[in-house]
Amino acid sequence: MPMAPSDSGFLLLDAEFNLIASNDPALRILCFPSEASRIKQPRTLLADRVRTSLIDHQQRERKVFVREVQSGKRRYVCKTFQISYNNGHATPQTAFAVLLERGAAGSMSSTELSERFALTQRECETVEYLLQGLTSKEIAARMKISPNTVKAFLRLVMVKMKVSTRSGIAGKVTGSRTSN
Repeated sequence: MPMAPSDSGFLLLDAEFNLIASNDPALRILCFPSEASRIKQPRTLLADRVRTSLIDHQQRERKVFVREVQSGKRRYVCKTFQISYNNGHATPQTAFAVLLERGAAGSMSSTELSERFALTQRECETVEYLLQGLTSKEIAARMKISPNTVKAFLRLVMVKMKVSTRSGIAGKVTGSRTSN
């Protein structure tokens, strides 16, 4: 059965963040507004956009991927996965899989969320996972913290947003653009 084309961009990068592979949506997302079919050297342009758009240049001590990318008026969530593999080498090799998924319509970006409600980076990260429908235990596993720490972050977010439930957080994030 053939797979339906995805609107999600996918990149595979080596340990030095050099492009190994990508799909067409990644090219469209990162090279917008250029039409993908008219780009003469898509691999070179895409490799340059990876370095300029996906790496958080404020993190000087180590390279860190950004959490979101703006492409025209669309916002994409950038999810990065570190992969270790053994390809006939004595030591495992490292690569990064980068997934660019369209952000939820009407929801705030992490920056807007942080500014509007005075949330820390970790609180914003917790809210992002909450909006994906993850449980506290699943959020804890992704953030490499305990479930009790996740619950503490969510309680702080609730206080800052003046809500009393997890669904209240989601309502504030998705509804706050239209309510002001």
